Amino acid sequence: MAGNTYGSIFRITTFGESHGKGLGVIVDGCPAGIPIKLEKIQTALDRRRPGAAINGIRTAAVTQRNEPDQAEILSGVFEEKAEGTPIAIEIRNTSQHSKDYGNLVNTFRPGHADFVYDQKYGFRDYRGGGRASGRETAARVAAGAIASMILESYGISVKAYTLKAAGIKCEKKDLSQIEENSMRAPDNNAAKLMEEKIEEFRAKGDSAGGIIECLVKGVPAGLGEPVFDKLDAEIAKAILSIGAVKGIEFGLGFEAADSCGSQNNDKMELKDGKPSFITNNAGGILGGMSNGNDIIFRLAVKPVPSIFIEQETICKNENQFQETKLEIKGRHDVCLCPRIVPVVEAMTSIVITDMLLRNRAAK
Repeated sequence: MAGNTYGSIFRITTFGESHGKGLGVIVDGCPAGIPIKLEKIQTALDRRRPGAAINGIRTAAVTQRNEPDQAEILSGVFEEKAEGTPIAIEIRNTSQHSKDYGNLVNTFRPGHADFVYDQKYGFRDYRGGGRASGRETAARVAAGAIASMILESYGISVKAYTLKAAGIKCEKKDLSQIEENSMRAPDNNAAKLMEEKIEEFRAKGDSAGGIIECLVKGVPAGLGEPVFDKLDAEIAKAILSIGAVKGIEFGLGFEAADSCGSQNNDKMELKDGKPSFITNNAGGILGGMSNGNDIIFRLAVKPVPSIFIEQETICKNENQFQETKLEIKGRHDVCLCPRIVPVVEAMTSIVITDMLLRNRAAK
């Protein structure tokens, strides 16, 4: 299977399946001497892990699979500093209920990758989706924690949050409230309404989607490669590689299609003798490179495909396809937004870190 590695200088390779013995990541290209704290990696994993209360609050949105997601650093770190060699991190699976997937041996779940995996490889790991499971993102979050430690030394911060879920949109953006509610939303009141709506979906056996926004502060102008490796293109690739993400926009995004140049252009001025932008419709990226503004983008998260409502689908017996009906069992999220927030932060941190290190060779 190709395509398990991302990055040019700061490179990550993830491995493992949802119901295998474990999963993990190899991080190559981390500069020697960077402080690496295991507790920071663990904190990042705790924000994503299944079965945990989100911000101390139990929520109807997430799965009841309870995994400790305990990280172990196997190599590349000595006395809490990166050695400049590959950093290997392993996370063991401890709460697999593979029997919950016994009815999926020959049956393709609607909305999942089951059918395409079968067509590509001729067979598949049907236990929780195998490599296509959202559990693979735990490895990304561990790598993202290392990237964030590098970004700290540059004064760069990455913050994502739920902007909309189950049809409920935040009316304000108070970043101080993100860690005060179970939806990781910058609006406590909207978060409460999201939870109530998600509970309705859960009671019906259905699921919900949403929109996550990400804000990156402190990025200097000039990050990104101007042609094929544009900064927004690299961020888009990284974010769209997250299984449930179906769309992305930067700055004004699709609204720009209904705008005109005089409205959409970010006019410039001098502030304290330095170039500055009056607006940020471009989302902090021009010509594929950061312009010094905050980088801001939004992504669409599809409803969780594992629902507890009977669905029409296809099964395969002795290489013959047949129509059938399927009722999914097991433990599944209802809305992925609060658990995808740390994954978005991780992938964004990985991209920015890679671009920072690439930029050091540009001049």
